[in-house]
Amino acid sequence: MKFLLSPLQALVTSLLLIWLVIANPSFLQNVELKFFDQLIVSDKVEANDTVLIDIGERSLERYGQYPFERNVYGDLIERLRAANAGVIVFNMSFPEEDRTGNDESFKNMLGSGVVIAHFPSTQTDGRAAYTTGIVEVGPRAINFVPIYGGIAANISEYESRVSGIGIANTIPEIDGVVRRLPMISAVDETLYPSIVLEILKVYMGTNTYQVKSNEYGLEAVRVKGFPTINTDGSSRIWINPNYAFKRYEMTEEFPDLNGATVFIGVTAEGISNPVPTATGAVFGHEITAKAFTSVVNSYNITSPILSDAIKILSIAVLSISIVALSYVRLGWAVSISAIAYALIFPFQQFYSSLELYNTAIPALMSILVFAHVYGLKYGQEYFAKMRIKKQFGGYASPEVVEILQKNPELIKQGIKREVSICFSDLRGFTPLGESFGDDVKGLTEVMNGYMDAITKPVLDARGMIIKYIGDASMHIHNAPVEDPDHPKTAVQTGLNMLKAVEKFNEQLIEKGRPKVGMGAGINTGLGYIGEMGSTARHSYDVLGDAVSTTARLEGQCKAYGVLLIIGPNTYEATKNDFFYLKLDDLAVKGKSVGLEIYTVLQDPQPEWSKLKDLHDNMLQLYRSKQFKKTAILCETLKGSFNKQMDGYYDMWIERCEFMSTQPLPENWDGIFRATTK
Repeated sequence: MKFLLSPLQALVTSLLLIWLVIANPSFLQNVELKFFDQLIVSDKVEANDTVLIDIGERSLERYGQYPFERNVYGDLIERLRAANAGVIVFNMSFPEEDRTGNDESFKNMLGSGVVIAHFPSTQTDGRAAYTTGIVEVGPRAINFVPIYGGIAANISEYESRVSGIGIANTIPEIDGVVRRLPMISAVDETLYPSIVLEILKVYMGTNTYQVKSNEYGLEAVRVKGFPTINTDGSSRIWINPNYAFKRYEMTEEFPDLNGATVFIGVTAEGISNPVPTATGAVFGHEITAKAFTSVVNSYNITSPILSDAIKILSIAVLSISIVALSYVRLGWAVSISAIAYALIFPFQQFYSSLELYNTAIPALMSILVFAHVYGLKYGQEYFAKMRIKKQFGGYASPEVVEILQKNPELIKQGIKREVSICFSDLRGFTPLGESFGDDVKGLTEVMNGYMDAITKPVLDARGMIIKYIGDASMHIHNAPVEDPDHPKTAVQTGLNMLKAVEKFNEQLIEKGRPKVGMGAGINTGLGYIGEMGSTARHSYDVLGDAVSTTARLEGQCKAYGVLLIIGPNTYEATKNDFFYLKLDDLAVKGKSVGLEIYTVLQDPQPEWSKLKDLHDNMLQLYRSKQFKKTAILCETLKGSFNKQMDGYYDMWIERCEFMSTQPLPENWDGIFRATTK
């Protein structure tokens, strides 16, 4: 059993995950691409130096059957030049002569600044297409770039007139989405540049390219006069899908284009199909435009040639580290930190250097290893806990047993933690006891019923009953079970206890017994929690100044005529969660410093907000020694707040009558100093 529960068993999971990364199945490739999409896709970016010309439905309405007569394209070039266009790019090819015989008029408009496309084909057309000279540095690029069986060349007369001809091919990823565009492709033994490189060639006024390769694939391509363009091993560049361009229908009048590069493409339905991209389906000329704009703006995303090796190494290192660290105290924290860094690393590298590293998938995989390791450790701990429960369950409460199971030393060593403490006390015990006479058993059953009633809200809120003291109780929140909102939980539990007492009173009335009440003090502060007592008898308890203060707050409930008194720390943490009224500035017995004490009311009503202002004004009058006005305002307020504060206002009127007879110093601080607990 010990060997089967050893964390070393998780190494089997690690090996399976490493094999999965090496196999790189399609679903894993899809996950990786979708992750890269999350990195790359962002808000739209306006690219003002690029313009799209669409051959859409309106163009078909004007010019008729597609393909149009070539003189239509010649007229388009003329109008674009008149509009101050830069390089004019036809994201289309012209492999056949015009059926209407208008080739000559189109050919005459070609020339400087016009680039046309040719497309890979499964069949050759019997002649070689035009290509720009490519200088290779390193191993032959043809061993790495996309290779096609043929190319659909343009009419030779067009090729001789234009400034550039490039391949406009899109290669979808495994999920059918286009994210990258090859800069170099091959047909037979000949290398062909992409249309993006041809556009750069026109702008740079050069007629050659340089391609650099190593044993793993291509590294970069270079157009003389333009910065080096880094590629992946297959010559592909990542396209920034976030660019947005101004676009016009072919039939429109064009404004001054200010030298923008113009991309012309077909968008009419049934003639050209849009291509899926990370930001939605777009047409071919828009993909070419985005690729060109990415290069011009140095949006040069790179993916390490050894990225697969990095993924394998990452999962191996993370997995082995998780297993090894499981034997180290707090090693899980280091493992989680390493996993978190592996998740963050791709974001860090992309946003700082536009480098795509996918250590996120190994990080997510390593979570499985982590779960396996600590699942096994949980199994070990589970059997240990069962032994502890068998040993201690007979005399320790379930909560204490749970703590002891998690850390057997914790009970003896104890902990120091901020807790919210509640002391409650039964009101009306004397008439209840008298109603039973000598029936001690009956009274005991009723008292047990009362304790059950006030205990249930505490347990429902995952509080810890520390002790019952006669008809009083003490419980805490945030220990042993942590509760980040323990002040709010404590106050809500106090209100729920009052409602539980109301329901309990319904049972008493049915039995002909007098009703009872409950008062409680709630306070938040540091407590020292653990096993306390003698060697012969001990229990789980909590000590601290906050505990004694809470007990004294509960002792003042009767004096102030309220059911709940809330200490200042609890109030500050929950003042926006409940309806509070300030009661006083009270220095409990044994303390010289005053505390702001509050009460929380049940079932608040919207109109109480204005009444609260009157209440606060009453306290201000009191602190300014205007005791008669204070008493008058208390009389006015009686009956408000569903009469929950009437006992308080009666007490306050009596205090004002007393204070008005006392010689008070000029620097009187308004604090009431209690002389009893």
